[in-house]
Amino acid sequence: MIVIKPKTSTYFSLSLIVVALLTGLIFILRDFAYKGSFGLWFYLIAASLITLVLLMLLVKMMAGFRFITAGRDQIIVKLPLRGFQKAYPIGDILVWEEEVVVANKKEFRQMTVAFSDQQSISISNHEHEAYSELVKYLRKKAGKKEIKNKKA
Repeated sequence: MIVIKPKTSTYFSLSLIVVALLTGLIFILRDFAYKGSFGLWFYLIAASLITLVLLMLLVKMMAGFRFITAGRDQIIVKLPLRGFQKAYPIGDILVWEEEVVVANKKEFRQMTVAFSDQQSISISNHEHEAYSELVKYLRKKAGKKEIKNKKA
């Protein structure tokens, strides 16, 4: 059985950024309430911008928090924050594709798997553990359903 789960280091780093943004937002709002060192426009823009970035980061973290188990000719998808769990037989995979992007001499890989019930999952090698094992498993079990990338 292959278990693909979020990397602890990625979520730890993102959590530190969330804490830093939250701290900055608290300090800006506290400064506005007690001192008013800057103009009203600064507080409005800064608090709105920090809140927007904070919300986007939290949504990204929550959407990417999933556990995928592959083995015994099935893929089990668990989304704990939604309370969703579903087992897909290998035959329910419509297509899957692995994208490779090279940026700053680093290779980023992302895989998307589409199922017959219109659901899909995306997994990346920087955010999830055991990514390469899942690619090997899918190439072995569902190799004919892989979309080959054409190089331009």
